[in-house]
Amino acid sequence: MNFTRIPASPDAGAMVLAEIRAMQSEPPVLPADADLTALLPHTGGIPGTWVTAPRESAADEVSAYGVTVYVHGGGFEYTNPHLEQVMAYRLSQVTGRPVLAVDYRLAPAHRYPAALEDVVSAYRSLLAQGVPASRIILAGESAGATLVLSALLVLEQTGDALPAGALAISPQTDLTLSSPSIDANDGQDVINRAVLDHVRTQYLADARPDQAPQSPLHGDLRGLPPLLVVAGSKEVLLDDARRFAEAVSDAAGTVSLDIYDGMPHAFHASVVGADPLPTAVTLLRRVREWSSSLAVQDHAS
Repeated sequence: MNFTRIPASPDAGAMVLAEIRAMQSEPPVLPADADLTALLPHTGGIPGTWVTAPRESAADEVSAYGVTVYVHGGGFEYTNPHLEQVMAYRLSQVTGRPVLAVDYRLAPAHRYPAALEDVVSAYRSLLAQGVPASRIILAGESAGATLVLSALLVLEQTGDALPAGALAISPQTDLTLSSPSIDANDGQDVINRAVLDHVRTQYLADARPDQAPQSPLHGDLRGLPPLLVVAGSKEVLLDDARRFAEAVSDAAGTVSLDIYDGMPHAFHASVVGADPLPTAVTLLRRVREWSSSLAVQDHAS
């Protein structure tokens, strides 16, 4: 496992929280050069939004540069379209690919496995329309990161071609709520055990929390594509990220774990600001470097 601790100034966490709170009253604005043109005829019957940032070089076919599939957070039951569009734009910038933001079904009206089925269906629709799996990246944040990891387990089990890699920011990987950091970081984060218990209940309904794919940590982690797992050191989900990365490494997988000092849950949202803070700039740079390494690996193969 490639582990990297990302240092931060003493006031960095407070600055990030202040910026995120400001977004609640003044939603982020999608840059004027964002292209929202749909690039493929369908997305497998699953609603979604295409967002493309300007690229250094154009390609005639989507299969030539690939797609980043973005799965938003929100505890499996909320969506924030303004923030998510800008997040998709940032992901397009750093991965050099158009982004398909998947509008999966939300709990409690649609409980497990509805959201997971939607993510898998959207991914399969790209394959069916000729996008090579080696040109696809899955990226998710919070609940969306959980769905990304769950989708990988489903795709591996069913024999589907796996994507080039997956980015999981602040995933909840163990829905039994057994990670020590849930209590150790209580009071330092913006969420707590009560929030996680609510999320679990709304999402799972009658499904067991100690089984995969809904709890990715409890699955067979062999054969997964390269992963970048990200978390903040003050997150109650810190050990969900760490335990999962260690388990993937133990299963002979390729995984990088980035821990950002002093950062709470949802710190990644600061990347949508018009003038991103230093922590956000570092996160975007790390994702750019990681996604570029996937392209090199694919080219070499």
